[in-house]
Amino acid sequence: MGAHVLVAEDDEKQAELARRYLEREGHQVVVVPDGRAALEQIRRRPPALVILDVMMPKVDGLDVCRILRQESDLPVLMLTARSTEDDLLLGLDLGADDYMTKPYSPRELVARVRTLLRRGRRPALPPDPVLRVGALHVDPVRHEVTSDGRPVDCTPGEFQLLEAMAAQPGRAFTRDQLLTYLHGTGRYITNRTVDVHVMNLRRKIEPDPRRPVRLVTVYGVGYKLVEGVRGA
Repeated sequence: MGAHVLVAEDDEKQAELARRYLEREGHQVVVVPDGRAALEQIRRRPPALVILDVMMPKVDGLDVCRILRQESDLPVLMLTARSTEDDLLLGLDLGADDYMTKPYSPRELVARVRTLLRRGRRPALPPDPVLRVGALHVDPVRHEVTSDGRPVDCTPGEFQLLEAMAAQPGRAFTRDQLLTYLHGTGRYITNRTVDVHVMNLRRKIEPDPRRPVRLVTVYGVGYKLVEGVRGA
């Protein structure tokens, strides 16, 4: 079944190409030419997924993503002509779920959209789905995280990573394994993506981010989530 997808792209040819391929997949597509129009459209009729070009007039894609993350957890796919790691990590740090550099394959765009939309279709959960690892609680239904009873704001990518590890506390995950939770089976983004999410999560859930006791490094392997020390 198709979904309502918003494409914010000021290049008319790129926008039309994305529209054609997404509509061929069965999606309902709305195209806007700038960031301000994107925010207005999202607030008027929230889509199932947003595709944002980084370089847009009026309000650029990074600012749209920043504002959107204060208001919503809609899946966001960023498009950019800039391919440096710093640009990519900035987009992810602002809360983007995935990132593609131009020129890109329209078929790959459709595949990425399919993966992002599939994340929202969760199987039925038990009556109490809250995942508890010591004083850290992750609620997949309410999409909420608390640490020592304190609410923690997470980007969608951070939440997915935390949820995966909280479901198997004590298990050492490699970066590649964690990437599959963030982006499906495709290796769309480098392992550095996981490191950025971990660094940000430590700022939010650790008593002292410089000396993590909950989200710890397993040297030569990756990361694991452990009970830690309450209020340490």
